[in-house]
Amino acid sequence: MHTPQRPIAILTACGIASLAAGQACGPIGLFAPEVRVDAGNRPFTVVIGDLDRDGDNDLAVSNLFGSDISILLNNGDATFAPQVRYATNLLPNYITLGDLDGDGDPDLVVTSVQNDAVSVLLNNGDGTFAAEVSYGVGDGPRSIAIGDLDGDGDRDLAVANFDGDELSVLLGNGDGTFADDVRYDTGDQPRPVLITDLDGDGDGDLVVGRGGFDGATSVLLNNGEGTFVLDADYGAGSGPYAAALGDLDGDGDEDFAVVNSFGDDISVLLNAGDGTLEADVAYDVGDGPVSAAIGDLDIDGDADLVVANNVSNDVSVLLGSGDGTFETGPSFGAGDGPQGVAIGDLDGDGDADLAVTNFSDGSVSVLLNRCDPAPLCPADLDGDGRLTIFDFLEFQNLFDVGDPLADFDGDGSFTIFDFLAFQNTFDAGCP
Repeated sequence: MHTPQRPIAILTACGIASLAAGQACGPIGLFAPEVRVDAGNRPFTVVIGDLDRDGDNDLAVSNLFGSDISILLNNGDATFAPQVRYATNLLPNYITLGDLDGDGDPDLVVTSVQNDAVSVLLNNGDGTFAAEVSYGVGDGPRSIAIGDLDGDGDRDLAVANFDGDELSVLLGNGDGTFADDVRYDTGDQPRPVLITDLDGDGDGDLVVGRGGFDGATSVLLNNGEGTFVLDADYGAGSGPYAAALGDLDGDGDEDFAVVNSFGDDISVLLNAGDGTLEADVAYDVGDGPVSAAIGDLDIDGDADLVVANNVSNDVSVLLGSGDGTFETGPSFGAGDGPQGVAIGDLDGDGDADLAVTNFSDGSVSVLLNRCDPAPLCPADLDGDGRLTIFDFLEFQNLFDVGDPLADFDGDGSFTIFDFLAFQNTFDAGCP
């Protein structure tokens, strides 16, 4: 590799420029004001996915009092065609999606708290769905997760049965049908359930948030063939209501965020990578938190959290630092009684937008992300949102090692002209 000649650094006095969109956007103004889309009677949860395979992300919503789901197909610009509804069992409360029959289309599964059942709706490939097929589970199912639990390549189901104090596991046959459920004790009042390989052995394990005022997170390790043993309990906050799964500290393991509805906070439990979880750390959110989602909201490469707050009628944003810690940010208004939240690119611009179900007004709030994925402030090399002498020092370090980021004149070599080009870019500030 060509070794660059070190230029004479002429450091100039400089002011502070504002951070351009696309450079790790700050939390203020991160989302545009919400726009509402009609859903059904008491919409509860929402998922985002390309249901009709046209390249745009669509919405599927469970309507608790309507005993149906709403499908809202995206026009490609975050506006949606009028909803189409499909019947489910009574009181459908939780919805999720995954390819259950192996045809490449996202199918839907919905829990029914009234009928103690799950409804499976297979996708016809165009965003329309076959009539629901029901499978019995335990008492009072509250959530469901999809994953390969027995290692055969087919999608299986895990259902948290709140009133039965147990989990139901339904192994998939690969064609969108399922075997009868097998149940496992969890302890009191399991509500959210997630699937991940917690101990690194290649099998999908189960993590469950449970309990009332004295909440806990329980781990059930997979024996390798889709059977489970209750392994350990970990502390959580008060009233675990929902949970989300993602790599929060950048170590390649999936971590957990548990929404505590009684404590008005969210607990972060980092995965130790050996089948255990670290002690929970709680972060304050709004009033009455009921759901959460994980995604890179500010385009800095780190996982962030968003929480729907049912009482304060807003969503809380917590920006990740990349090490599993979070900065509590502002809240953004939603509709009346936010219940579910999902993250996905709804307008096709490459950043993470939000969809929030509003339980009390029969709508879904769409909040579009204002970050621009294209970096527009290349002189902010240290990424702190300011143009200072430290950006010059970072340029010098990059130049010394021949990093392509230091080739500011774009000629493929490292010369004094790169320094001058950086100086001009710096002096121009950020848009």
